[in-house]
Amino acid sequence: MKELVLVLAVWPLFSSLQLLKKVASNRCSNNSYVINVMLMNYSDFPLSTDSLKLAVKQALERVQKEFQMTGENVTVDAIFHPFTSSFYVSQACRTSTCEGVELIKTIYDSGTLGCAVIGPACTYATYQMVSLETILSLPLISVGSFGLSCDYKENLTRLLTPARKLNQFFYHFWRHSELPFKTTTWESVYIYKRTETSEACLWYMNALDAGITEFSEKLKFKDILRTPELLKKTVKNPNRKSNVIIMCGSPEDISSDLGTEKVDNDIVIILIDLFNNVYFKKNISADYMRNVLVLTLPPANYSYNTVIRDYIEMEDNILMEDDFLAGYFNAVLLFGYSVKKFVISQSPMSPFNLIHEFRNTTFEGVVGPVTLDEFGDIDTNLTVLYTSQAANYFKPLLYFNTQSNDTCEATNSPDFIWKNHKLPSDTPGTGPHILTIAVFTLTGIVILVLIISLLILRKYRRDNERRWKKWSHIPPEEILPLETSETSYVSLKIDEDKRRDTTQRLRQGKYDKKVVILKDLKNSDGNFSEKQKIELNKLLQIDYYNLTKFYGTVKIDTMIFGVIEYCERGSLR
Repeated sequence: MKELVLVLAVWPLFSSLQLLKKVASNRCSNNSYVINVMLMNYSDFPLSTDSLKLAVKQALERVQKEFQMTGENVTVDAIFHPFTSSFYVSQACRTSTCEGVELIKTIYDSGTLGCAVIGPACTYATYQMVSLETILSLPLISVGSFGLSCDYKENLTRLLTPARKLNQFFYHFWRHSELPFKTTTWESVYIYKRTETSEACLWYMNALDAGITEFSEKLKFKDILRTPELLKKTVKNPNRKSNVIIMCGSPEDISSDLGTEKVDNDIVIILIDLFNNVYFKKNISADYMRNVLVLTLPPANYSYNTVIRDYIEMEDNILMEDDFLAGYFNAVLLFGYSVKKFVISQSPMSPFNLIHEFRNTTFEGVVGPVTLDEFGDIDTNLTVLYTSQAANYFKPLLYFNTQSNDTCEATNSPDFIWKNHKLPSDTPGTGPHILTIAVFTLTGIVILVLIISLLILRKYRRDNERRWKKWSHIPPEEILPLETSETSYVSLKIDEDKRRDTTQRLRQGKYDKKVVILKDLKNSDGNFSEKQKIELNKLLQIDYYNLTKFYGTVKIDTMIFGVIEYCERGSLR
């Protein structure tokens, strides 16, 4: 539905435009190949159109020299198309509407459409163009277009790191728990979204805020901070929900938004600042950056074994001080590299074939190899830097390869500001001491289980001993006669109403100063069976106030008696 509305909105711009099934034959064949360069001068990007033109021309000269070296009579050229419409007056990417669509119509109407287009860097403008896939089938190369809405577009190639690649880094970095300096997984984060921000930062932070990404789906807590006041409150709030804050900007932005606010020791701020080479100058660091990890891209000619130069000097004195400038240079080199493959192999060039060449490929860029993935997005080695406490400048902590999603630590023992030179837990009030608590808890559980097991074993052994030991009678001398003149017999009448005599005469005596009854057990030798010994042991263990107590057995003369407590109570009736 969204794409339908977009098509209807821009359809008047294509009233005179036929479906582009193939590129203009006169500008993309017969050894003459043209690339269209759209120059949309937005305030979001610091470069002037003159700088971009100069970079493109220098890149064309390099491509032309390579063809001359192969002996091929091929011309590769560029046509620049500055956007000068009076109808669209926006000067920023976020307020653009259909500038890119109108400009491509202007290019078509002028008859100057070539093999491919270096399109706008703004996500909004690019999305409008690539969403009309049935209308625009030309390969579109963008030095920007960072947003998730431009992911996986069939004819789009992006030469600066898109937000999708950054999300992959954060997903894997949060899960790491076996790095020398990160021993716990992270499951929470604060996203600090500044109001004044660059085009790249806008889309990087929007991607982290999006709930549909793999990074966000794995989090247990995520909250958005939108003002410097909220940021200041969070970094010193003991009741905060996370120790980790992600923001995009520069060191100056941190200084401006935090000011002199004291930051808790467990706070980790991850600053996204990909296109800034300032961190590789050894005199750059400040106290407010000690709690900060910087996610950036190393300068193309930077070596961790050499000192970085301030800029890259090209053969024709172009100073490549900006990644966007290098991106336009690389866009032309990619085009030339692909055209060269078609010319040498004598294969026909079509928009589909050219788009295919812009995927899963590696070509020589302005200062080194450039790799594009299966969706035409650039793969890079992201670098995480930290402030060295000893040297007081930034050092590399780890590298992340966006092609393989592999993490490689640059050091095993960084001199962090954080405790034990390890990154803290993302949850306040927790950290490495959790492991100690867990060990003690587990030890306590093991000890408790052992005690219970020993008690059970002891009871089992006692019961087993009682079961197998030989039954011992009470010595007869311990059964004493009563201290009265009465006979040592007691009469138990079962039923006085019966005519027949049912009176039983039982012996009576004293045992352990208690009156007891001696009941004949009809056992002449006293050698009880195993079953009888178990039952007698059970009787010995019964001690209840409402039951007569069984004390054991006694052998008097040749008879065996049970020694039972005497109770002066009435009949059962």
